[in-house]
Amino acid sequence: MRPLFFRDLSIPIGMGALAATTLASAIGVASLAQAGPKDVNVYSGRHYNTDKQLYAEFTRRTGIRVNLLEGKDDELIQRLRSEGSKSKADLLVLVDAARVYRAQELGLFQTIRSAELNKDVPANLRDPAGRWFALTRRARPVMVNPALVNPKLIRTYADLSRSELKGKLCLRNRASVYNQSLTADELVRRGKPATQQWIKGMVANVKEPLFTSDTPMLRAVGLGQCGAAIANQYYLARMLRGDNRADRAAAAKVKVVWPNPTHINITAGGVTNSARNPEGARKLLEFLASPSSGEGYASANDEYPLKGWGNNPTLKAFGTFKASSVSMEQLGRRNREAVELMAQAGWK
Repeated sequence: MRPLFFRDLSIPIGMGALAATTLASAIGVASLAQAGPKDVNVYSGRHYNTDKQLYAEFTRRTGIRVNLLEGKDDELIQRLRSEGSKSKADLLVLVDAARVYRAQELGLFQTIRSAELNKDVPANLRDPAGRWFALTRRARPVMVNPALVNPKLIRTYADLSRSELKGKLCLRNRASVYNQSLTADELVRRGKPATQQWIKGMVANVKEPLFTSDTPMLRAVGLGQCGAAIANQYYLARMLRGDNRADRAAAAKVKVVWPNPTHINITAGGVTNSARNPEGARKLLEFLASPSSGEGYASANDEYPLKGWGNNPTLKAFGTFKASSVSMEQLGRRNREAVELMAQAGWK
């Protein structure tokens, strides 16, 4: 289990953005016990240096210090749950609608009212009751090796069950929360019978074994070991811009195909029920969701901002897509049903 820790990202008021960015990358570990009543303590499933730079900029603008605890999403949910009312967390940031909804069902968030968040976060990307709000969007398109699979064969996710893909399709296993949310999206849009047939058709096309991560799966597509796969766009973007020459070469052979509509997911945050500083947490959430700051929050992981396509040149090269209209609340609510259906239809 990865150790959890807090970083004190406080920057004196009056310092410029460049100085704040420089200092944020050199901050040492601070004790949570040192957190003051006006600080905001963040439990986050994200772990990117540019996130820390944004937290530092927030401190520069508001004078509110940010203490960051990083960990895996499920670990953070369990920690906050076990801490209960004694938890010092003010803001919880999680990845994937299913996890956010789980935290909601466990009563870890409180309802907040914010005209700014309602303006900046589209209605289908936030909880109708105001308990959590999306901060970034992530897409899960089809990744194709054109030497093995004609990209024109794939217009929707349903086409992945076509007989032409027999033995050419690679998938992550059903434990992947990303695939669970994709299945929930199909359930909402197409119903149970069609979704079940879709899964059975894909399973029949799968080249075993199933993968446990998107990166090696995309590597296999680029190397011609798979003809097609479903993966989040940022995994391919990372490979294209990474230091590994072999991965860059493999990724360059992969074409992004946007099903119509394309399933999207989110990074989201909510003020915790135990928050000592809910007002500061709300301000930080508003800051991260704002168009200017949200662009940086999304670019940290090659994700899309809440609206539009952003200025990431790698993502721009992938083209644009029509996003599914299924709400994040629906994805979370249908997660259990999706997992059960995946098991019944043979998705290992």
